[in-house]
Amino acid sequence: MRLTLTQFLTLDGVAQGPGSPEEDTSDGFSQGGWFVPYLDEDFVQRAADWLGEADALLFGRRTYDNFARDWPRITDPDDPFSEKMNGLPKYVASRSLAQAGWAPTTILSGDVPAQVAELKRQPGRELQIHGSARLAQSLLGAGMIDELRLVIAPVVVGNGRRLFPAGGAPAGLRLVRNESTPGGLAILVYESAGLPTYGTYGPGSSDG
Repeated sequence: MRLTLTQFLTLDGVAQGPGSPEEDTSDGFSQGGWFVPYLDEDFVQRAADWLGEADALLFGRRTYDNFARDWPRITDPDDPFSEKMNGLPKYVASRSLAQAGWAPTTILSGDVPAQVAELKRQPGRELQIHGSARLAQSLLGAGMIDELRLVIAPVVVGNGRRLFPAGGAPAGLRLVRNESTPGGLAILVYESAGLPTYGTYGPGSSDG
């Protein structure tokens, strides 16, 4: 399976608490819900199309806890996400979680990158990470994420947990698709391209 990441971001790179003020207040974050004003039907359809490619889901502990609390309550047959979110095999990376009640869920502990690598060797289409910024950071640093789907809201919040923090591992990416929605979201889809490449711009260079 290909490992893909779907992540909502502010213009200043914050991934924390996109869905509501109460979603994630860790470290005193008080600006949650910044993504919601920009949702529109175009993006909902795009997100549903992405989820339709999933054969399994992968979460960090914090995102898993939030999703396991909320998604089983959504029983509307017309909801474009609930059947997939509740029915797909789920994996949660956690050293402390003893039981996972959102079935079907498997807990990954110990050497998580090795276990994720084993999952990637399984037949199927996509193993999808949703949110889970800390897990995404570690797997991106290990070169394991095949595609990043970054959905950027036109807002700057000034603080909060970022997908790409200072001191993170370098990574090269290749833009494969970009689009915008009527609500103002910018959707950027990247493939992993190994390590970054560097050059010098100036007179006599190939770009000069």
